[in-house]
Amino acid sequence: MGYSAALEQFDPAEAVALAAYAEAHGFSGTMASDHFQPWVPQQGNSSYVWNVLTAVAERTRGDFGPGVTAPTFRHHPALVAQASATLGLMYPGRHWLGIGAGEALSEHIVGQYWPEAPERINRMFEAVEVIQKLFASGIRHRDVKHDGRYFKLESTRLWSMPETAPQILIATGGPVTAKRAGRTADGLITTGAPLDKLGPLLERFAEGRRESGRSVADAPKVLQLHLSWAATDDEALRNALTEWPNGGMRFPKADLRSPWEFEQLAKMVRPEDFEGRLLISADPDVHRAAIQQYADLGFDRIYLHNVGRNQREWIDVFGRDVLPKVVR
Repeated sequence: MGYSAALEQFDPAEAVALAAYAEAHGFSGTMASDHFQPWVPQQGNSSYVWNVLTAVAERTRGDFGPGVTAPTFRHHPALVAQASATLGLMYPGRHWLGIGAGEALSEHIVGQYWPEAPERINRMFEAVEVIQKLFASGIRHRDVKHDGRYFKLESTRLWSMPETAPQILIATGGPVTAKRAGRTADGLITTGAPLDKLGPLLERFAEGRRESGRSVADAPKVLQLHLSWAATDDEALRNALTEWPNGGMRFPKADLRSPWEFEQLAKMVRPEDFEGRLLISADPDVHRAAIQQYADLGFDRIYLHNVGRNQREWIDVFGRDVLPKVVR
């Protein structure tokens, strides 16, 4: 049960302090978001995830990784491989690499053509191939090259590399990509959704693992769960509507480019739009029951993001009344 550090909402020093506070109260690791811009202006931040992860690693002892980074537009996959390998070498056995296909909100800023979803997904999988080649180059001490459809890599290797490569976890919400992730990567990341959607997603990921001749049991299945807890239901609802209205937007958001566009769309979000997407309640046991359902479904690690600014109060309550009661 990990802590999801929303770098869109908190300045980097505060985010690091909150991750350390969470670990001291029973959370086991940290997932940190990788955005160049916040979803809406109200959130107010968007620091560079790799700097923050290093500081988190210094202040904590648990696992950590980006949830998730896109090695396809802002970053060439070679730089993501180098950043991840460096963290893996500095903090052995703790760092994992979360990979996603990207969103225009953060990726369009470098002025490249923004393709449709199928191309973004294909770019992501080719980027993963490049990263895997570079991880192998560092372990074997041999140069590698890549000449693909979207990326080129001239002969080189990773010179600073841990003995064991960081696990690569691919983020997806669709069954086709989940199966492909099972064939390609070490694990899966997804976000909170109705159980009848997530169950088939895990099944398709397992199919991909079996097709690649690898075990399903040892593949990390990771969930990022957004929620809103506060002292009262009314406050929890206000926090969701004010701080995380993007959680109630029931449409694809990957092509929107500006926090100001999201702000306009947020005016249409109603409390019922969060149903099945973001649990809003002042009752810790309601949250515990929901988290338990996801654990029972088969997720190995669940990183919790409380969307309000009341982070320390929430961490106190969940560390005492929720985390110890979730069982596997």
